[in-house]
Amino acid sequence: MRPPAPRPGLTAAARPLMAPRALPPNPATTAPPAAPPARAPPPSLPPADAATLRAGIAQFYDESTGLWEAMWGDQLHHGLYRADDPPHKTNYDAQVDMIDALLSWAGVSNVTRMADVGCGVCGSARHVATAFPGASAVGVTLSPHQASRANALSAAAGLSDRVKAVVGDAVDPEAAGGALQEGAFDLVWSLESGEHMPDKRAFVRRLAALAAPGGRVIVATWVHRDLGVGEEGLAPREEKLLARINRAYFLPPWCSGADYIAEFEGAGLVDVRSEDWSALVAPFWGRVIRSALTLRGVVGLLRAGRKTIKGALAMPLMARGFKRGTIKFVVLTAKRAEA
Repeated sequence: MRPPAPRPGLTAAARPLMAPRALPPNPATTAPPAAPPARAPPPSLPPADAATLRAGIAQFYDESTGLWEAMWGDQLHHGLYRADDPPHKTNYDAQVDMIDALLSWAGVSNVTRMADVGCGVCGSARHVATAFPGASAVGVTLSPHQASRANALSAAAGLSDRVKAVVGDAVDPEAAGGALQEGAFDLVWSLESGEHMPDKRAFVRRLAALAAPGGRVIVATWVHRDLGVGEEGLAPREEKLLARINRAYFLPPWCSGADYIAEFEGAGLVDVRSEDWSALVAPFWGRVIRSALTLRGVVGLLRAGRKTIKGALAMPLMARGFKRGTIKFVVLTAKRAEA
């Protein structure tokens, strides 16, 4: 909205009859303005709790990934749904559309080396390697099952020499056998792994460190809504909803999209951009729930195990969070400054 034009007024003042008497300086008006208070970092977990969380994440995905792949394929993330989608568009098509839309929105025209942080079974990495024939990718996951399955799928696609998954904590520079070298990647990618990160500040700074000078960082993640003016936190009802989701999906405390923007800027990334894509993913959870309620889905859940069943029971909570506006799907991109 264009701001209103200033009201016209007098543009000249009468000449004073005599010079005004000098007044002593007033410190209250002459002191430079105080710097704004530093933004508090997003909440993080103590190291022991973070280690417990990572172990739970690995177990959850070791148990549940096989069922997801059997029902939905090798893309373990939201799909993108538009009003003008063709009627025959599948959920898998929507998930691939998500990858392509992120690349296009971020202005990616070429990829040489990609770091896939929280890679699942490397569905995104294989898609990028196929779209950019000169690209190679390293994916990191906490789940040994996912890494093994990712490498098997890459070999079956003829991409084993270009797409590799390893097991480890992507935020720890010493983990994963040094597979993620700092400053080595022109594309650093995190598609729905930030939710699991127990320290969002350390996560974002690790992404920034992995990027080569001029390299692109892309993050798509679940967040809670931005707080309004005067709000110190979410409403108790919202906090209760997120706590129930956390227990099912092994999530640490949530942060907002505004928190992520501040962390991107604090990590020294430049050209930071962010958008709310919640409306574009809105049909996703309803479709996941419907697939879980099929005979194949129910039998698969019973065979998968307790953690997977618990996760399935939390799916309506995710749908409720999006519908209420408590949960948002936010995408962010930025670049590491040129050397």
